[in-house]
Amino acid sequence: MGYKVAVVGATGLVGREMLRVLEQRDFPVEELRPLASSRSKGKKVPFRGAMLEVEELSEEKFEGLDFALFSAGASISREFAPKAARRGVVVIDNSSAFRMDPEVPLVVPEVNPEDAKAHKGIIANPNCSTIQMVVVLKPLMDAYGLKRVVVATYQSVSGWGKEAVDQLWEELELVMKECPRCSAEEIKALLRNKEGLKRVLAHPIAFNALPHIDVFGDEAYTKEEWKMINETRKILHSPNVKVSPTCVRVPSLRAHSEAVNVELERSFPSLDEVKELLSKAPGIRVLDDPASSVYPLALDVAGEDDVFVGRLRRDLSVEAGLNMWIVADNLRKGAALNAVQIAELLVG
Repeated sequence: MGYKVAVVGATGLVGREMLRVLEQRDFPVEELRPLASSRSKGKKVPFRGAMLEVEELSEEKFEGLDFALFSAGASISREFAPKAARRGVVVIDNSSAFRMDPEVPLVVPEVNPEDAKAHKGIIANPNCSTIQMVVVLKPLMDAYGLKRVVVATYQSVSGWGKEAVDQLWEELELVMKECPRCSAEEIKALLRNKEGLKRVLAHPIAFNALPHIDVFGDEAYTKEEWKMINETRKILHSPNVKVSPTCVRVPSLRAHSEAVNVELERSFPSLDEVKELLSKAPGIRVLDDPASSVYPLALDVAGEDDVFVGRLRRDLSVEAGLNMWIVADNLRKGAALNAVQIAELLVG
């Protein structure tokens, strides 16, 4: 049986990745309808060897569809996702619009697949940094219980979008052209004072790290950090688990990295047991041989589907603590792949 599928935001980084994932996983698409704003109308996107013309998003374009994968921002989702759902379309939304709605399941297939079946027309895709973390937390929680999570993220510029990717390249090219082998002070002056640089992040990102992702909100935490707190609790069905995040943007192109410390309810006998547990869990690949410099790296994980974990070691400051380094491709498992996996749950 084939399904009629729309990708909303088909010309964006995640939208294009959704098209690739649908094709690579041979999702049973009978008809693919790429949708976007009027600015992208008429552009072409590749799918299964053909170039499909992008159509302008409107409510009528959802008629007769089975699925709509949204990645066009929260405001678009709030306007069009309910309209699509009323027409009988199952919406899988990659924005933050519905994630904390109690009527909308927030799903990571390796973690809470049963929640997807309870949808009322809309299913939310979690935040990219949350997805990769909960994939690893779930088997640990099942085996040992979970009390507290402290996480620092190192998130690539593609998590912001194409404009941030362009900012990084423009800054790097500027330094290489006008100030090769300059001192840190000279590079700082160049990036701060050069006129005409297109900056969408609050500060230069080349040679830098910004502890600022999304807007600041309650208790001086950013919106990105609050997402990690609230989404983790919802996905794991653990409203009392403590989560303390710091989210940082770094000058890598693709794949997010996370330093994660967990305090478990029960201690684990050995690291070997933890490694075996994680190795057997769905969607996880363990890379952990630090003596040979083997651990997950963003450069290597880009383009991969699994969540990679390494640098596993006891937290020596608490009885049942574990430190980990978790890396995943934010455009694939952190967005497009997770959305397609949700659709697969419903058709499988």
